[in-house]
Amino acid sequence: MSNKIGKLYIVSTPIGNLGDMTFRAIETLKAVDLIAAEDTRHTRELLNHFNIDTKLTSYHEHNKYDKAEDIIGKILEGNDVAIVTDAGTPIVSDPGDELVKNAILKNIEVTAVPGCCAAVNALVISGLSSKSFVFVGFLSDDNKTLKEQLDELKNETRTMIFYISPHDVLKNLKLLIDVFGEDRIASISREMTKIHEETIRGTLKDILSNFESRDIKGEFVLVVAGIDKSVIKDIETKRWLELTVKEHYDKYISEGLNDKDALKKVAKDRNVDKREIYRELKIK
Repeated sequence: MSNKIGKLYIVSTPIGNLGDMTFRAIETLKAVDLIAAEDTRHTRELLNHFNIDTKLTSYHEHNKYDKAEDIIGKILEGNDVAIVTDAGTPIVSDPGDELVKNAILKNIEVTAVPGCCAAVNALVISGLSSKSFVFVGFLSDDNKTLKEQLDELKNETRTMIFYISPHDVLKNLKLLIDVFGEDRIASISREMTKIHEETIRGTLKDILSNFESRDIKGEFVLVVAGIDKSVIKDIETKRWLELTVKEHYDKYISEGLNDKDALKKVAKDRNVDKREIYRELKIK
């Protein structure tokens, strides 16, 4: 038996249009000893299209732990293994984290064959800022986790990217309107790179209205603008103004700040000159 350890390849595949398959992806899938696929039937159709006859094995959400050990074992025996998802870049909202972590722990070389990613594709056609963004993926079905997710996103200033299943479109849009407000600018894309590709841009209210009156089909990527920093500042200022200046000042003193630093903080929070705070406290 050879002492040579194999490699793990993370291979991106088309999200719709088969013309987006890269030459390197085809070469890699032909060259490896085994392909771990989310849905072997779906992947077999892709492989047949490109005349790839590499052996397939299933690797999905329900077997990811046991199968990861099996795949790592094969790589340690000298086999090269590629992991693919049904569409796009593996591991992005799909199983694979455990496999990569285990491979790294075993000193297995992990390399990616880049290509399509629905999240990035939707972002660049959204018209929203791509300077800084956060990938959220699917919102949780668990109420407690969902609440935590939404609380974290409430004051997010970066552009946000969500994956949404067709049966969750209306529910998720209504949830996000409750959190961000109906006037938040967004873009939603479906069937990207396919014949019926569609992108709708506008406010969250506009997008919800559009889908309330039609059949909802396909997988969706929703891109939502982050909150403006000035809006956060206004919200914070309004919250501080609910306290009297003395209450506000005493809060910082109780936290251990000295007089000078407490005055500065109060003035900054209330968006006024510190001399104004000093005069009011002296009067009181």
